[in-house]
Amino acid sequence: MDKRFCDEDGDLVPDAPKDPAQWVNPDTLIFAYTPVEDPSVYRVAWADFLAHMEKVTGKKVEFFAVDSNAAQLEAMRAGRLHVSGFNSGSVPVAVNFAGFVPFAMMAKADGSFGYEMEIDYRAGR
Repeated sequence: MDKRFCDEDGDLVPDAPKDPAQWVNPDTLIFAYTPVEDPSVYRVAWADFLAHMEKVTGKKVEFFAVDSNAAQLEAMRAGRLHVSGFNSGSVPVAVNFAGFVPFAMMAKADGSFGYEMEIDYRAGR
């Protein structure tokens, strides 16, 4: 884990700074979702969630369209990104490099979650 962060409770995610002066409380929360070919699709897909976040936080929330995993990680590390949906492969890097604290994951209405990989190959090879 980057030396800027500590994990005194051993839960493998960064702890909040002990000094309240180091806490951030931005007027506008910036949200991003993992980069895709057309980020405008996700601006629409996440609109209801962002409206809900505005309602429960009392803050303005803006969608930030990222064009690469590196840009998303760097924006969080620099403090320009406050809430984000990272792809599963980026989560460990986001935790260790940017101080990301995972708190939820996408799931179906029945509570199931996860990814499935299918590998197609030509028979007889």
